[in-house]
Amino acid sequence: MGRVGRRRVVRSVDLVARKAGLCPGTPVAKAQALYPDLTIMDADPQGDREGLKKLALWFQRRMAPVVAVDPPDGIVLDTTGADHLHGGEQAMLAAMVQRLRRTGVTAKAAVADSLGAAHALARYGRARMLVVPPGEAAAAMADLPIAALRLPDDIVDGLHALGVSRIGPLAGMPRAPLALRFGPEVARRLDQAFGRVAEAIVPIRPVEPVEVSRNFAEPIGAAETIARMIGTLVPPLCQLLEERGQGGRCFDLLLHRVDSRAEAIRITTAQPVRAAGRLVRLLCEKIETIDPGFGIERMVLTVSWAEPMGVRQAMSLLDEADEPDVSGLIDSLANRVGTQALYRFMPVESDMPERSFCRVPALAPDEAKDWPDHWPRPMRLLPRPEPVLAMAELPDQPPVFFIWRGVRRKVRCADGPERVFGEWWKGDAELTTARDYFRVEDTSGERFWIYRAGDGEHGETGSQGWFLHGIFG
Repeated sequence: MGRVGRRRVVRSVDLVARKAGLCPGTPVAKAQALYPDLTIMDADPQGDREGLKKLALWFQRRMAPVVAVDPPDGIVLDTTGADHLHGGEQAMLAAMVQRLRRTGVTAKAAVADSLGAAHALARYGRARMLVVPPGEAAAAMADLPIAALRLPDDIVDGLHALGVSRIGPLAGMPRAPLALRFGPEVARRLDQAFGRVAEAIVPIRPVEPVEVSRNFAEPIGAAETIARMIGTLVPPLCQLLEERGQGGRCFDLLLHRVDSRAEAIRITTAQPVRAAGRLVRLLCEKIETIDPGFGIERMVLTVSWAEPMGVRQAMSLLDEADEPDVSGLIDSLANRVGTQALYRFMPVESDMPERSFCRVPALAPDEAKDWPDHWPRPMRLLPRPEPVLAMAELPDQPPVFFIWRGVRRKVRCADGPERVFGEWWKGDAELTTARDYFRVEDTSGERFWIYRAGDGEHGETGSQGWFLHGIFG
């Protein structure tokens, strides 16, 4: 609830209130008269701005280096050069919306050529997630209301008085009469939405970031020159990190072009780093992704994520072996293929094989848990168990033969069963679940890990069907 003049009006509504017919701008007295049990809270604009800023910093750390706040309820990201690290634009949007949903925030997202088009489609489009192909922003916005162009309310009311309510008809009108009556704002917003006029995105910055920058008297564009300038920016940045006792985990290089556009390079490291040589090498490996346009006039190198980093003690004895450091290799691979594609497995306390491990970063610290060794496990575990046709003489006996992927395999020897029960604390469906695992070897010498879903006697323990879950080396 907030105030417009002397009136108390509804500022925002949740999904239940929206379904009941309430919307922002409804007078509070009318809302209370319609729904006496309505819960009303005072608006906190300052708190909303702070929360939006924190959310933008979260996106900047995990998604893209160029992130700006779009008040009162939006965030703008320039994902150029960063979307492939998240599996593409569609996968990136899905990941963002799902993460917000898990925290209780309902969001809509759109990717377009310009800030104005993305703003309009995310707020006024029907799709919850939308990726507009390059050059098709005008067609995608044609049926949106003119309020999506971020025009002042008086101009929107004036256009409605003329019978213009959609962007498509407005874009087709002559510019001169519109400018004469409403000024240059209508044409400017249309050009920004269609990508004809550049609109700068001023990225949000963490509090007192570690940052160095350099302006150029003449624009630069050659890869060799950019690499040389990176070499001059990194050492002073590392010196600032050393003075703070920190190391960087995420570094952003922003290259401001003469046409008011910005290119961005992001590198991440598995551990805090302030070694100038390694950072220069990682940044130079991504120069080929930069489009300098007509030239770059300013470069800014920022540490977006820093952690405390102490001084590493050198070897005290000449015959003392130095600990191997593979973090440089991990960083090089992660910045080429993406941090999500580089991982290792960690044991998890669970009897169910598919739940007994999890993915962790490549250099995550080891935990005290050990892999189970009381029963052998296959080297290759299938992503999901595959059904097979099998025949066993008795419920507690291994199959005599089984057919997997159209190939009949006769079992020569087998070991088992190893009975695994469901994890009853995870749900009622697993209270009576059981599996009998067998290690079998066929006549050609290949060894497989198969199980029967159930105990072979009681139907409530499983379907009694056979499945292949892994292959031994």
